[in-house]
Amino acid sequence: MSIPRVQKPPTDGSSYIINRMDGDIFTMPGLRGTFRFYASEQQTDNRISVFGWDGPADDQAFHHHKKTHDCFLITEGTMKAYCGDQCRILSPGDFCSVPPFTIHKPTPLGPITRVLPLITPAAWVNFFRDASIPFNGLMFPEFVSADRQTSIAQMLGPDFEEKYDNYNEHVENPPPVTPWTEADEVLPDGVVPYYLKYNSGPKWVLGGVSSRPFITTTQSGGKFAISSIESSNTYGPSVFSRQISFPNTHHCLVLLDGSVEVTLSGGSPTLAHAGDVIFLTAGSAFSIDFKTKYVRIWSYASGDGIEALIGAAGTPMKAQALPNEALEIDEAKVNDACKTLGIEIV
Repeated sequence: MSIPRVQKPPTDGSSYIINRMDGDIFTMPGLRGTFRFYASEQQTDNRISVFGWDGPADDQAFHHHKKTHDCFLITEGTMKAYCGDQCRILSPGDFCSVPPFTIHKPTPLGPITRVLPLITPAAWVNFFRDASIPFNGLMFPEFVSADRQTSIAQMLGPDFEEKYDNYNEHVENPPPVTPWTEADEVLPDGVVPYYLKYNSGPKWVLGGVSSRPFITTTQSGGKFAISSIESSNTYGPSVFSRQISFPNTHHCLVLLDGSVEVTLSGGSPTLAHAGDVIFLTAGSAFSIDFKTKYVRIWSYASGDGIEALIGAAGTPMKAQALPNEALEIDEAKVNDACKTLGIEIV
């Protein structure tokens, strides 16, 4: 059986493929964007929510969370991202990590801004669900009408801040936008607010599959990881052509470039293309074959995932481009990494 294609995330604990324009779709009073949820609490055991946030230039309030960790990754347009005492303009490929208690304000600048955020705990997105209003359009409600001006407090009740872990802040003098610095090109050693510039930070390659993490379990307190995974069909089979199982980690793979073939244990191959989101539930054995000359995936994992295997068993890489030929794989190193990370190669 192939992996099913769906328009809304199923709740039966299965793996699936969904298009980036589909999902559970919400829009909120006064906002001009839409939120398209690809996986949230029911799919990930409340560990991570992964969604698309698309819209024109818009505004939000300064706020913070006491328990919730936000991450923002840009795929199109620009965003002014206030984070603590800093502010940067994020462009495609740029990243911002906002741990609990950090005052922040993500502000889409347009003309169309597309973001792929992650939130943990996953149930935080019930704030969106419970404050949502109907939207049946194609992309987003670009022109807000009067019937959308209902306040969130009216919809959620006066105690919504504590209930939904969303505390508005009045910031008299917000930090100015400042240029990117060398500090924005490295991953920090712990759970702190930070920015990461596109195509910077550490990079590893395992055979012909590279991983450049935006955030690992070190920066998320063990809760999740996000990485850009790149490869090519010119290398032939990779480590991920084998059936691999991550017993405790869900994967949400957003395919940005190229095509891959994904096969679950005992199933038939399923071809996925750029614009598809592949959700692989924890404990499922799967293989991934890269089917085009260049493939780029943003991998969202609810713990140590495929990025951790590449980092532990692979080789540090300074080059921006993929190698012309796949590097030799140290099988003993792969086996040791799998034992350490609790990964099973079938």
